[in-house]
Amino acid sequence: MAAGSKKIIYAALAGNALISITKFIASAITGSSAMMSEGIHSLVDTGNQVLLLYGLKRAKRPADKNFPFGHGKEIYFWSFVVAILIFAVGSGISIYEGILHVVYPVPVERPIINYIVLGLAMIFEGWAWWMALKEFRRLKGNTGYFKAVKEGKDPTVFVVLFEDSAALLGLAVAALGLALGQITGLAVFDGIASILIGCILGGTAVWLAYETKGLLIGEAASPEVVDAIGEMAGRLVTVETVNEVLTLHMGPDYVLVNVSLDFVDEASAADIEHAVECLDRGIRSRFPLVRRIFIEAESPEHAGEAPPIES
Repeated sequence: MAAGSKKIIYAALAGNALISITKFIASAITGSSAMMSEGIHSLVDTGNQVLLLYGLKRAKRPADKNFPFGHGKEIYFWSFVVAILIFAVGSGISIYEGILHVVYPVPVERPIINYIVLGLAMIFEGWAWWMALKEFRRLKGNTGYFKAVKEGKDPTVFVVLFEDSAALLGLAVAALGLALGQITGLAVFDGIASILIGCILGGTAVWLAYETKGLLIGEAASPEVVDAIGEMAGRLVTVETVNEVLTLHMGPDYVLVNVSLDFVDEASAADIEHAVECLDRGIRSRFPLVRRIFIEAESPEHAGEAPPIES
């Protein structure tokens, strides 16, 4: 885990904790449903950052007898839990609060307090969002934003970026709801804003769940890595055919590789041993994220087949 990735989580945690307290106080004073939803939003985000930090800590545990490939996938699990919490808690309560205030509108008192809190929240959230965006840009390199999210193996970065983006959008909706309520004199706009904030959270949660699901189940390394390993294996003089290259991310910085090769018939055991050693060393040198490599010798027609089970 890069230090920068952890840094943005701490930044978001500190910002959201302070913002949530301020929003709840403002909601209690003014009676604003949108501000209450925003307080819930920030509180959920605070809890999410705690879970991400917990996941990072659990993922660093060394391999043991029951988990021979380590615990790297824990960060994927906790990222998925974060998405579920955003949907179930943040979105659910915000929509409920909004519907309640649409059915039973309550005029917002002393709205200037809400505007001050929203302005301060935009400053803090904007700072956290900018830090997350810079880290995301650094990690993605020249890759497009959408492709970087889709192919990214470190969910902590885009989870925080999505959360902060949703937070800024929610703040804008809350401010608009308050303004429309003041201009028209209709308190119902405050409840509508709360519902919209809940929908924003729900959409964010669904997207996060979709992106982290594949990582949790088990995604392969990037096509560039897979193709490069296949090319390295194919250049070995003792290799007749590269049957398949299978990869699996066991964590953001842990890739498992399984290569199936068909060696030339004339190759001796010493030749095969040397080829395996060269391929292993070459893969590890070029791709430091590759931690475990398994190389199988099998004919193309039987590649990938499970051995028969005797009755």
